[in-house]
Amino acid sequence: MSSIPTFTFSDLFAGIGGFHAALHAAGGTWAFASEIDPDAAAVYDHNWLRPLRESGAPMPEGVSSFQVSGDIVPLTDPEVRVPHADVLAAGFPCQPFSKSGFQRGMDETRGTLFWNIARILQDPEKRPAVVMLENVRNLAGPRHRDTTFKTIVRTLRELGYRTASEPAVFSPHLLPRSMGGRPQVRERVFILAHYVGVEAAQDPANFDDPIVSSTSLDIDWRKDQWDLEKDLPLLPDGEVDERYELDGAEVKMIQTWDRLLTAVAERLGPGEKLPGFPIWADEWRPLEAATDLIDVAAAKGTPFPAWKATFLLKNAEFYDRHREVLDTFRMQLDAFPASRRKFEWQAGPHRPLSETIMHFRPSGIRAKRPDYVPALVAITQTSILGDRRRLTPRETARLQGLPDTFEFRRTIPGIDGPVVQKDAASYKQMGNGVNVGAAYYVFREYVLSHREGIAAVAPQVVASVESAALNPDDRFARAN
Repeated sequence: MSSIPTFTFSDLFAGIGGFHAALHAAGGTWAFASEIDPDAAAVYDHNWLRPLRESGAPMPEGVSSFQVSGDIVPLTDPEVRVPHADVLAAGFPCQPFSKSGFQRGMDETRGTLFWNIARILQDPEKRPAVVMLENVRNLAGPRHRDTTFKTIVRTLRELGYRTASEPAVFSPHLLPRSMGGRPQVRERVFILAHYVGVEAAQDPANFDDPIVSSTSLDIDWRKDQWDLEKDLPLLPDGEVDERYELDGAEVKMIQTWDRLLTAVAERLGPGEKLPGFPIWADEWRPLEAATDLIDVAAAKGTPFPAWKATFLLKNAEFYDRHREVLDTFRMQLDAFPASRRKFEWQAGPHRPLSETIMHFRPSGIRAKRPDYVPALVAITQTSILGDRRRLTPRETARLQGLPDTFEFRRTIPGIDGPVVQKDAASYKQMGNGVNVGAAYYVFREYVLSHREGIAAVAPQVVASVESAALNPDDRFARAN
């Protein structure tokens, strides 16, 4: 048994346990978890707490059983019934700040769940030494940076926590595989803080800069070095169930757009690229007609927004230049659903679509370079590998840094043995999850950078992190 002291952690808005995996790899032991979604809670229980129960591990102080608690609100209001832990991690709901939502921030009920976290930090008997919060990139965007983000920072300082004035924005694709990185662009805001007392926390001398950022990473690694095939790695095609293959209609759409884009690319001059703006077949009209459309709308007092007018003009210019090609595809494209008559090229120099990563989005088809994939999302936009298939749930778990021992299973009372859940739930959980490697790296860098201050209140956190491996994958490799 290791003689290095371990630390305890609480896992709020826990999902299926991305923070659990990261903090466990850093030497932490579970003390509490809360997750309101019963499917995610059941998967969390199966993967992280069931092994603790079966191993006969001792109960953490203040915990009566190894179980995932539900809604955090009744556990923190009116009194805090969350046990003490050295570290508190919380990926609090992102919908109030996400670009895919209404972006109401703290004005939306779910946005106020931060205040339930604050109630734990306010309790002298329950407050943790270190706090790690995570949310979508847009929390630090122009709409929320000067309101919601600054409110969170101010509140943490008022509660005695030293924290940075600027957000730490990080993505797993910026780290090599040897440090827990993964080929997924997943920029997230991390807010880390440690307890120093109210007076010190509000001293401007302690208003830190972020420990990590997407621009200051000082390692010998470039994001264009990813190879999805071997670095994820992708499952061999022979091991992939046919249900993940594209259907005939999807293949036809891809092949049609592939022929169209190839024909356009052949007409481009030296140094020219395929357009980066969304190409929309419904808006292919001569430039003169597009201009008239914009002018008429303005004359009626219902002008198009600037972005829409620009979009219409660019598509018209595109049509005027390539109408000989585009008109030959009109009938084929008209037979597609509206969302498939729009295409966005983000894959660099032209290449066959079979060599790209695609998303079938509600706003259209998007093609990207094949080295790393776009962020997993909680809706049905699973990445498509060329013209072949979708990523499997196992591959999305790998993208999130979870070990291959992780299972999309749950235990149901009265049924013998764990049950595999439906793919839709698995994809949703991966889209909502925190990336293990990114969380581990940010946490480790923060603790090591503030080792003296953290050691003053929780030396076991510093001792555990100092002895932990550079790569969180090493912890799971040793365990198996």
